[in-house]
Amino acid sequence: MADTPASNTPETEENPTTFADLGLPADLLEAVQALGFETPTAIQEQTIPVLLSGRDVVGVAQTGTGKTAAFGLPLLAQVNPDKRRVQALVLAPTRELALQVSDAISDFAKVNHDLNVLPVYGGSSYVPQIRGLERGAQVVVGTPGRVMDLINKGALDLSHVSYFVLDEADEMLRMGFAEDVETIAGSLTREGRITALFSATMPPQIRRVADQHMTDPEHISVSNPRSTVSTVKQTFAVVPSRHKIGGLARVLATSDADAAIVFVRTRASAEELALELNARGVQAAAISGDVAQRDREKLIDRLRSGFLDVLVATDVAARGLDVERIGLVINFDIPKEIDTYVHRIGRTGRAGREGVALSFVTPRERARLRKIEQATKARMEEVDLPTPAEVSKLRAERLITQAKERYTVGRLSVYREALDAFKAAQEAEETDMSVDDLVYALLALGVRDPGPTDNDEPDRLNVRDDRKGDRNDRPGRERSGRDRGSLPGARRYRVEVGHRDGVKPGAIVGAITGEGGLRGSDLGKIDIYPSFSLVEIAGDLSQEATNRIYDAEVSGRALQIRPDEGPRGGGRKFDRGGDRGGYRRGDRFDKRGGDRFDKRRGGSSKRRRDY
Repeated sequence: MADTPASNTPETEENPTTFADLGLPADLLEAVQALGFETPTAIQEQTIPVLLSGRDVVGVAQTGTGKTAAFGLPLLAQVNPDKRRVQALVLAPTRELALQVSDAISDFAKVNHDLNVLPVYGGSSYVPQIRGLERGAQVVVGTPGRVMDLINKGALDLSHVSYFVLDEADEMLRMGFAEDVETIAGSLTREGRITALFSATMPPQIRRVADQHMTDPEHISVSNPRSTVSTVKQTFAVVPSRHKIGGLARVLATSDADAAIVFVRTRASAEELALELNARGVQAAAISGDVAQRDREKLIDRLRSGFLDVLVATDVAARGLDVERIGLVINFDIPKEIDTYVHRIGRTGRAGREGVALSFVTPRERARLRKIEQATKARMEEVDLPTPAEVSKLRAERLITQAKERYTVGRLSVYREALDAFKAAQEAEETDMSVDDLVYALLALGVRDPGPTDNDEPDRLNVRDDRKGDRNDRPGRERSGRDRGSLPGARRYRVEVGHRDGVKPGAIVGAITGEGGLRGSDLGKIDIYPSFSLVEIAGDLSQEATNRIYDAEVSGRALQIRPDEGPRGGGRKFDRGGDRGGYRRGDRFDKRGGDRFDKRRGGSSKRRRDY
């Protein structure tokens, strides 16, 4: 993950090293001090002078140690802003990290407005990235796949690169970028080039890369203590994947924390989960590496000031996030790396305040949880998730407290008149509904309890028996529909977005409920196919709601909702289960599950390469 400078030097040290002691040029020292950093981390203190001297570095450092500044500051000292060509290249495993590293280097480079730092990554248009290169970008931060593509297109010239960085090298190799990394490194001029390689681990593959592409590197190893915060109570709940969202909504509804941060693995998951929570009545916002710095600052300010209480975040986006109001951290996806777990739960329990960390684990992830416990030497307490009755009871108690406060304000005569009218009507009609019954019903409405429905979630969402796995949690299986059953009597509708648009169920739910004035419970099963999706909706949509939903856009495409009429055009089945839900002649699929879009529909026969 991208890191900014952060002090890890004990405050009791009498003469701590400062950035002024590291030999940085005056303009870069000014930039660092302007950002408020004075004391370098261990990796920065050991790495910066070596790179400034022109030597290669192999750094073994975990997340959160300040690696970005360790290689970013010497990088800027090496680049000549007067030369409009690529002089430094940083390879990162993911688009989020590439964006984060690019932003960090740009912040350090603000003292020199002529320096252009360009992030390049897959899944987005080539045009602005190629234009950035044509305008004379001097620093390129990119994922290996997109860098290779730009080289092959003749848009990226690396013949003048004198500073090369491999950030999180082990992660790049794990993701299958070994061949691309080898090709890129082998194409660079060796003479006079400074190379920095950073990795959390040092497997044989990484050693071979260092031996082959580096000259007498200095080996620097900094261990990040795997200790958890003593002020954080660590808990977990075993929850099948299909019940995670429901469980999360219940936890957030009953938590006493001022604010909460929910961690997920990917940007798409963050956006989808935030939409799902909002559809369930929880005000949440998503933050990821794709969020612009200005927007990120606004979200954090809202969280800090109390205008926002729930933030759904990726690990990269949460780097450096320090908000005292966060009293609850939820690992919606259990992290793979122990250091990631330590960093996540460290977002709460700040400044001596008590915090709670809750990790959702599927039945098949119990072993990973035990490894975290062993490494952190901290015992996690298993907890039961709240039941719907417990959620409603707590909400009702809070509502009664608010009602007492409202009573002291006064101006309630209009409501007395309405209650008197109710009593008179009840006496005239001789019904069994008492004033107490009315209060109970009003409380139910006040806490958004619609009463029993056919598609209610179970009261208990936890799985206590480790041997009972969830077949939907098996590795490699991706659920294409929404994690809930069909709605009895619901009507099926077709919308014109699908897998090819990168759409997720939460995005569809958010668009339909937002534009159609529906609740999340009005939507049932959602089946997502390559070029369209099928959605179950309870009841009939009004023409006005249909028109609004029709024009709503998801992933840049209009939903164009309409009642599903089943298969047209005599095409073959595309689902082994035999669901013929509304596909058209011309929708074709290759054996790998990717789309082959018919040219009559304006598509391409090539599979998109995305990194």
